[in-house]
Amino acid sequence: MIYDHLFFTALARLHAERRYRVFADLERIAGCFPHAIWHSPDGPRPVVIWCSNDYLGMGQHPKVIGAMIETAIRMGAGAGGTRNISGTNHPLVELEREVADLHGKEAALVFTSGYVSNESGIATIAKLLPNCVILSDASNHNSMIEGVRRAGAERKIWRHNDVGHLEELLAAEERERPKLIVFEALYSMDGDVAPVNEICALAERYGAMTYIDEVHSAGMYGPAGAGIAAREGALHRIDVVEGTLAKAFGCLGGYIAASAEIVDAVRSYAPGFIFTTALPPAVCAAATAAIRHLKVSQWERERHQDRAARVKAALNAAGLSVMPTDSHIVPVMVGDPEKCKKASDLLLAKHGIYVQPINYPTVSYGTERLRITPTPYHDDALIDALVEALCDVWRRLALPRRYRDLMAG
Repeated sequence: MIYDHLFFTALARLHAERRYRVFADLERIAGCFPHAIWHSPDGPRPVVIWCSNDYLGMGQHPKVIGAMIETAIRMGAGAGGTRNISGTNHPLVELEREVADLHGKEAALVFTSGYVSNESGIATIAKLLPNCVILSDASNHNSMIEGVRRAGAERKIWRHNDVGHLEELLAAEERERPKLIVFEALYSMDGDVAPVNEICALAERYGAMTYIDEVHSAGMYGPAGAGIAAREGALHRIDVVEGTLAKAFGCLGGYIAASAEIVDAVRSYAPGFIFTTALPPAVCAAATAAIRHLKVSQWERERHQDRAARVKAALNAAGLSVMPTDSHIVPVMVGDPEKCKKASDLLLAKHGIYVQPINYPTVSYGTERLRITPTPYHDDALIDALVEALCDVWRRLALPRRYRDLMAG
């Protein structure tokens, strides 16, 4: 009983700090995305999802679903175990070839999630570099932070997207010392983009490796959807590209793409890869179908950017506290954890709109927000309904109407 009390106390702290997370019971409807069914306490209700990371709706694409069904029927549901024990299922081999080709690298390695690929990839690479120092952007995702911690190497944190500070830290190190710069291409909470070419130039000047997280940009930007580095013409300057199959590609899994030597070293040394069951063949086939489609289809990316721009314009026209971004991420600032949760609850209960509140520790205190992610399938009518609902909620909760006013006070 004393142990239960300790867990109860830990949960009570989260409630007191307004950080306790509540998950909505949602049932997505293939072919009708972003519409879904919310299994509310009062029974099933139709809702519209406005915060999915299935950015392009590929999770419902006929090619993706078809590849998954056909492969499951032909090869079964599971992978049978780790790749060391059960071998590598052939759809996984094809998937890794497709990922490597997408990012213009010699090889790729697929993990069970993007979190694992970052945690294992960063830690393993740094451990294999004697006396390595890791230079990590201050706004990096938790999975990258954990990878840096697990590496056990010296780490230095550079101010977010501040290449001047990064250069100061690089210049303080001996030229011969191995250095690993880890950063994101697109930061998912603020929606800002890294100065990729400037970072690469510093890496080349000071003899550092580059590790870029393209989780929120792979499939979304650049020729064939290869990401921000490709859009900026810097892909050949990046040593390791990390990404996910669970966002723009609508499936599950994470990966790294790099030289054959780097990939083989991670494959051979990373516990997070060696000791875990491989992705099922059907998931691999579905992800491959998504990547292949997005390599040749521009419609999803073009429509997506159009929808994101329209949402931003409509929210700004309504005088709502939209944080300015250069990407598809649309943060609407609240600035208070309790009101952020109330805003989310009101949108769901009163308007049938699902937008999850983003509170600490995902973002810093005082920057709590609703993170809106339009997709190609959010039409004008849904956008107008979203704006009307947000205006109603902002009135009910007396929330700040302008981003600059919120940040000022």
